[in-house]
Order: sequence, then structure tokens, then C-alpha cells
Amino acid sequence: MAIKVGINGFGRIGRIVFRNAIEHDDVQIVAVNDPFIEPKYAEYMLKYDSTHGNFKGTISVEGNDLVVNGKTVKFYTERDPANIPWKDTGAEYVVESTGVFTTTEKASAHLKGGAKRVIISAPSADAPMYVMGVNEDKYDGSAAVISNASCTTNCLAPLAKVINDKFTIIEGLMTTVHSYTATQKTVDGPSSKDWRGGRGAAQNIIPSSTGAAKAVGKVIPELNGKLTGMSMRVPTSNVSVVDLTVRIEKSASYDEIKAAIKEAANGPLKGILAYSEDELVSSDLNGNPHSSIFDAKAGIALNGNFVKLVSWYDNEWGYSRRVLDLLAYVAKVDAASK
Repeated sequence: MAIKVGINGFGRIGRIVFRNAIEHDDVQIVAVNDPFIEPKYAEYMLKYDSTHGNFKGTISVEGNDLVVNGKTVKFYTERDPANIPWKDTGAEYVVESTGVFTTTEKASAHLKGGAKRVIISAPSADAPMYVMGVNEDKYDGSAAVISNASCTTNCLAPLAKVINDKFTIIEGLMTTVHSYTATQKTVDGPSSKDWRGGRGAAQNIIPSSTGAAKAVGKVIPELNGKLTGMSMRVPTSNVSVVDLTVRIEKSASYDEIKAAIKEAANGPLKGILAYSEDELVSSDLNGNPHSSIFDAKAGIALNGNFVKLVSWYDNEWGYSRRVLDLLAYVAKVDAASK
């Protein structure tokens, strides 16, 4: 039976999670909350998408609710998460995708409305973080609020796990060449905390900070303090790429490293990590559901202990699919422990 799920925040990730849920047999979206969007506008935004194309299905509005593929989806406009009546809709699990309620305390407000678990679709300062294929097996049901980490951590962590398990990472630096996102400016505008971040997203390559590499240390404890990184925001609307440069303890040729990644992609990390020897460019990965698509032809080794690895990710679609995969996994563990 499908898990009944609510979504709080119908922005980029909220809507892409919804679209992914249509293809995810384990999940049924029964309610959406967004105080800044009326139902008719929500219908329009779900139906048409400049990046991922038109919705493949039927959408309409009845009263204040959405009807998607013949099923009613309750639509609320509550500003305070504590006031969203999740219990009335049967939603036991909530995807918190506003980008605002990213701490355990703030996200716990959903529990007052009847939700049993909250999954934050962003990194969290204090909620336990889980990355599918890396550390989801550590979930024990003790935390009511958990985080799916960031899209970049979801790309980087599976790759880092394979390399560390096989060759042992001594230290490394990551750069994500990242598509612009909704937080950036169309043209130059005010951004007092990050002056460069206020420059026009479509006109510039913008150096930025990211906690994605350090966050790998939270999901792979043995890498804590061994990785850090930065971001370059570039003028593309979707799909990003991780450039990971690492020093490894066990000497290996680039071919041996590729073979280890390919083995993992076809084995324990199938569906999470993909392996490609095609001549890829970013638009080729639009809509790809993997967390990380290793580009075998783009990497390079300086010697047997120093290597640069390149891996793509659809920072919207692939990440949203993992939100649902984590949710389904958590629900399975919860059901088994009853």
C-alpha cells in the first residue's frame, strides 16, 4: 500500500517531488501546503515547467483542492506548519521543502498537525542526515525529523564512499559547477550577505560557498575533516557536476578506479550511482533519476595516488527522487518496528 505524504512548500523541489511521486508506486501525495500560492496557480505551475516539460497526466481544481490523475489532493495555505491538518488527510509523512523550516525545532511543528515523520529536503544544522546508498541503514526510527542532505552531497557521497571503501581517501577538495537556482538574481540586485551572489545569474560564473563536501563527513564519519569544497554557479538552468580531486592511500591506476565505480554502479549502488563512458554534456542529464552519474571520460589521474573524478547530477529531478526513496525506506523501517 502506498504511503500517504504531504508536501509543505510548492517551489522547485516541492513540485518536482510531486512529479516524481506519480512515478513512485510506494508514495501517494495527498496534501500540499503553500501560503503564497492559490490552488489555480498551483495547478498551472505543476502543469507547465520550463525545465522538465509539461505534466504527463491530468490536473484540475475542484473547490480549493487539486485533482491530479483523478485523485483529490488537499491544498492548504497555512503560514504556520503547526496549523496544517495533516491528520485529516491521512498524511503520516511530510516533505518539508520550503527551505525555511530546516531545523528539528522548526520542522517539528508539522507533528502538531498529525504528521509522524518529517523529511527536510535540504541540509539541516541539527537533524540527522541520510543519503541513500550511503548511510540510510543507520536510520533507527528514533528521530521524528530527518534531512535528505543537499543535492550536491547526494552526488558526492556515493562516489566518495566507493573510492574510500576501495582505496581510502586521505584528503580531497570538491568543486561543484552548479546551475543557478531560485535564490539567485536575474539581474544584479541587493545581496548584503553575499555580494557576488547578488550578481546576475545568467550573465556570470559566480564563486560561492557550499557545505556539501563537509557534510559528507556527517554521513561517512571516517571522512569527517578530510573533505571540503566550493561552488561555481554557472548560467545553466539545471544539471550540475561535481569535480572531486582526492589523494588516496592505496595506489591505483585510473582504469582500476573506473572499474571500482562501474562495479558499484552495477551492484550495491544501482539506481543511485550510474557509470557512463559517453561524451556527455549537461543537458544530456536533464531528468536523470540517479544521484550521481560518473563521467569516466572526464576524469584524470596525475599519478597512482592523486586523481580527479567527475560526476553529473540533475540537482532537481535526481535529488527529488531520492527524497521519495528515503521516505519509502523510512516508512518500511517504521512499519517493521511496529
